[in-house]
Amino acid sequence: MEFGLFLQGHVPNHRVAENPGYEHVSLMNDVALAREADRSGFKYVWVSEHHFLDEYSHLSASEVFLAYLAGVTERIHLGSAIWNISPPVNHPVRVAERVAMMDHLSEGRFEFGMGRGAGSLEVTGFDIASTDDTKPMFEEVVREFAKMWRETEYLHEGEYFRTPTRNVLPKPYKKPHPPMWQAAGNPPTYEKAARSGFGVIGFNFSAAPALAPLVEAYKKAIGEAEPLGDWVNDNVMITNSVICLEDGKRARDVAANMGSARLQSLVFRYHDTFPKPEGVPPWPQVLPDPTPEQVEWRIKEGYLLCGDPDEVYEQVKKYEATGADQIVFGMPIDMPIDAALESIRLFGRHILPKLDPDPVHRTTRLRDAAGAAK
Repeated sequence: MEFGLFLQGHVPNHRVAENPGYEHVSLMNDVALAREADRSGFKYVWVSEHHFLDEYSHLSASEVFLAYLAGVTERIHLGSAIWNISPPVNHPVRVAERVAMMDHLSEGRFEFGMGRGAGSLEVTGFDIASTDDTKPMFEEVVREFAKMWRETEYLHEGEYFRTPTRNVLPKPYKKPHPPMWQAAGNPPTYEKAARSGFGVIGFNFSAAPALAPLVEAYKKAIGEAEPLGDWVNDNVMITNSVICLEDGKRARDVAANMGSARLQSLVFRYHDTFPKPEGVPPWPQVLPDPTPEQVEWRIKEGYLLCGDPDEVYEQVKKYEATGADQIVFGMPIDMPIDAALESIRLFGRHILPKLDPDPVHRTTRLRDAAGAAK
């Protein structure tokens, strides 16, 4: 099992009230987290792309952010989670160019995650009438990237974008092209991603045991993949939060006061295609912060990894039973930056070596094997 971080440029309003320059602080904190994860042995850092989502995520130009990270990290893989490939948001040729350029700048460390955007506020900001319209856009575009990277005379006449005969440059640094991943949230989407030969970026809000059927649906279908790219990226990534501190009580205090309830409320404010669970109030009302008893319940049920290193190690082992290949931690939400950095360091020192002793990234092994088979 491999591990990574998820960064999104979260800018809580109360932080801005305290410091009008907090947007910059948040982005620089995310850089610091990525660099610490690189030093601590994490294999992946995933970076969101969102537009117009005040407070929730200000990390819009993630291609710039990722290119910067390529220059200040050494080993960690850098992933887009996700680049919206709808043509009105990001022209497919420009996406193909960015993927190949990131492959060069990172020397083969880029992971290409793609999807359709967060919800109606985001996609309609680019003159797309509805989130439903992004479905056929995705189906048309996703089949074209491998052709752009492979062909020197690429031509496309489609319903959602058209390109006259051109050579899309640069070509990827390594052959075959970088790993391709698709965002997914339910068993049919997991299965569809598998049949396309893509890894899954699983944005989930479930406890660890509930994730096993999603992974199972993917793993059953991956053997029958007819890849839309040039190789099969057999990979499932799922998300969670971690607070791993020397003092387990302090970790629980951080969990109760790190803004997770407001962040969850923002998720359902902006991701309006997600089914809203019972009890989530309409915005601008927000969920209450968890009590100490609720924090303990979330830890016990597998919604949260929290405690000292020994406790977190026992908690994270539950994820082995799900069959997931990678766990990615969303942080720091609104936890103090020192607690976030300590969590990364302690997880990397005490837990990661026990669960991921392989120095080579899974995607690297799969990509190299596909290249050797050509």
